[in-house]
Amino acid sequence: MKDSDWARLIDQLRTGDCTPFIGSGAGEGTLLTNAELSRTWAARYDYPFADDADLARVMQYARDLLGDSTTLKQRLGHELAAMGPPDFTAPGEIHAGIARFPIPVFLTTNYDDFLSRALRGSGKEPSAAICPWHEGVPYDRDLFERGAGMRPDANRPVVYHLHGSTRVPSSIVLTEDDHIEFLVHMTTARAQNNRHVIPPIILDALANRPLLFLGYSLHEWTFRVLFHGLIRRYPAIGRRRHVSVQLEPLGEDVKPGAELRAKSYLARYFDGWEVSVFWGTPRQFCEELEQRMGPRS
Repeated sequence: MKDSDWARLIDQLRTGDCTPFIGSGAGEGTLLTNAELSRTWAARYDYPFADDADLARVMQYARDLLGDSTTLKQRLGHELAAMGPPDFTAPGEIHAGIARFPIPVFLTTNYDDFLSRALRGSGKEPSAAICPWHEGVPYDRDLFERGAGMRPDANRPVVYHLHGSTRVPSSIVLTEDDHIEFLVHMTTARAQNNRHVIPPIILDALANRPLLFLGYSLHEWTFRVLFHGLIRRYPAIGRRRHVSVQLEPLGEDVKPGAELRAKSYLARYFDGWEVSVFWGTPRQFCEELEQRMGPRS
């Protein structure tokens, strides 16, 4: 990123004028990325196709073999919960790094509770809510219509799980069918002004603050559906300059020797959507952010 991008982002973080989006790459060192998780499950279920890094497609296949989505999601939830949280005191740990800023709303497509734990570790009182993207996921009316979700602040932030949580396995957006249903539900909800799917305070955080994507890859279903299907449907978002911490396009994503051309193309692609790109892991981003901000007072 340019120095001007860093300066703008640092000012936004310090004032809380920013909405972070936490992706699978944020679990670096503790949880597998979506691609790594996908390959693990592809091997387990003897996935027959070449795209074994595509989690949504691999899980669609696994669901077909099991014959039941809930069983699949429960198994995944148990495995993820057993892995335990990261070391929030480790240098460059992104959950703790982002939790210290006075941000009122955080969004995540991860299923874990690491962000809430990091916020509590920073002396805050977060409230976590799950997006009711299908009828089986309850809307937290108490939080958003009577509780802290009405006016979250730096000390009482809201963590909104767009793609579900392991504490409610049926809420997890996992298979191809889930991603399509999620996108259709989001589109229908906006057309019908359904305040339950995207509560007003969450919509305000989306539409009126710059977004900071942490731990995504352009080739993931999660990011593609989120970026193309949700973000683009709110025109006000285009009025701000955003930042995306993107995992580098390496390995099977690009041809040998074509990495620089791939990054150049993707940078132009993102720039067209007013997104500045930091190429690297969330840990690398957090370490550079710390260096640029200097010693904490």
